[in-house]
Amino acid sequence: MEPWLRGLYDAEGMRAVDRWAIEEQSVDSLELMENAGRAVAEAVARLAPQGPVRVVCGKGNNGGDGLVAARLLRGMGFEAEVLLLWPAAELSADATANLRRLEDAPGVAGSDVAARLAGSGAVVDAIFGTGFSGAPREPAAAAIAAIHACDAPVVACDVASGVDAATGEVAGAAVAADVTVTFHGAKIGHYVAPGKWATGELVVAPIGIPPGAPEPVAAGVIEPAVLDLAPRRGARSTKFSSGQVTIAGGSRGLTGAVRMSSTAAIRAGAGYATVAVPADLEPVFEAAEVEVMSHGVAGPPGHLGAESAADLLAAFERAAAGVLGPGLGRDEGSLALVREVAPRIGAPLVLDADGLNAFAGRLDLLATRGAPTILTPHAGELGRLLGRDAAEIGAHRLAAAREAATRAGAVVVLKGDDTIVTDGARVAVNAVAAPGLATAGTGDVLSGVTAALLARGLEPFVAACAAVLAHARAGREAARRLGLAESVIATDVIAALPAGLRSAARVE
Repeated sequence: MEPWLRGLYDAEGMRAVDRWAIEEQSVDSLELMENAGRAVAEAVARLAPQGPVRVVCGKGNNGGDGLVAARLLRGMGFEAEVLLLWPAAELSADATANLRRLEDAPGVAGSDVAARLAGSGAVVDAIFGTGFSGAPREPAAAAIAAIHACDAPVVACDVASGVDAATGEVAGAAVAADVTVTFHGAKIGHYVAPGKWATGELVVAPIGIPPGAPEPVAAGVIEPAVLDLAPRRGARSTKFSSGQVTIAGGSRGLTGAVRMSSTAAIRAGAGYATVAVPADLEPVFEAAEVEVMSHGVAGPPGHLGAESAADLLAAFERAAAGVLGPGLGRDEGSLALVREVAPRIGAPLVLDADGLNAFAGRLDLLATRGAPTILTPHAGELGRLLGRDAAEIGAHRLAAAREAATRAGAVVVLKGDDTIVTDGARVAVNAVAAPGLATAGTGDVLSGVTAALLARGLEPFVAACAAVLAHARAGREAARRLGLAESVIATDVIAALPAGLRSAARVE
């Protein structure tokens, strides 16, 4: 795990922690369950529920956590009722032990969960834990539906039931928690959509796992320390040593994309940037971009085409990194051009927008590139690359991003509120919420920032992670300056990039 990633457990990683604590460190499993249930009870108490607390329990150890929470809530003075979904004889050993500690023996809720939840002040979801995968079956599916229909706040034990903790996938119904209390460490499913949307506020509670437990290795949240890795300018720096970026694209009606990407690149520290654009549109860039150089590329009127290949390749010859695709357009000549030149560009390359669409259904062609490649698709673009619809990508975001990275031999940045960065092995997730980025042009800004960090010498996976974090932080800062996320436009994000790129260790 990279030191600037805050580790996220998958299901197997968390099982390894439990085994280590219980089998190698002699920690009593009932003590772990007691501490987990206490953390859940405290989270419910903080909600100050006005009415009885209903604890919906499965038959595994997650249900045991719920039983502990119910007992402790009663000790705090709350009315707490337990709803078992399976007969008591089917409970795990530790759950059975905690069932015996209750003053009353709860009956099986069966099909009347919805009626039993009526009038609840709060609901505790203790149906499934981190080991769950697939679609819930009865009686859990009906219980999840009943929790959905109940208007009381919901506190989930460890992970909202129905969410795959290892992937964030939701194959069927899932509880929509207001608060999730997870134990020892956060899980991938808490941060990757659609599981992220079911998590609500995430509380990570220590439960008595001793120091030295196995660390998560599956994935991590991007932390600001990654921003300290980019080389800084010094007294001997020049515009050449700071990195040269070439951005190629643009077509009639789509000149803004290249302009935003190139401006973002120099704002993110590139020594200089050159745009390679259709020759007849070059005056537009010359008039609009003071700090960016332009290279007019011969081709058909208003866009690039097959005859642009040699000129376009020449534009990348001195680049330390490049971007290909912003504003390119989807005419077949432009897309064919991208397929011809992308494998031949010798610089590290960011493919974005129509640069990605050129490889729809042909992703494997990118594996022939000799230099690093970073792909920055949203779900629709990744769907076209893999030959699937956007909804399927949205349901399997982590798996789809990993597959694309492996097939293309590239780093994939799957954009979204939970932006995922993966090279097929390493996985990083953005956790900085920036709804102001949901506007046209911010993807072009991200591609420019990514290329700048590549040009400054960062390894591709690191550059992509740093760019994603800086971009999200800049989006949030832009919204703060304007006072309204809905008012943010892409150029506001460019203006806020210095704040986005500055970590605590790099305050000037």
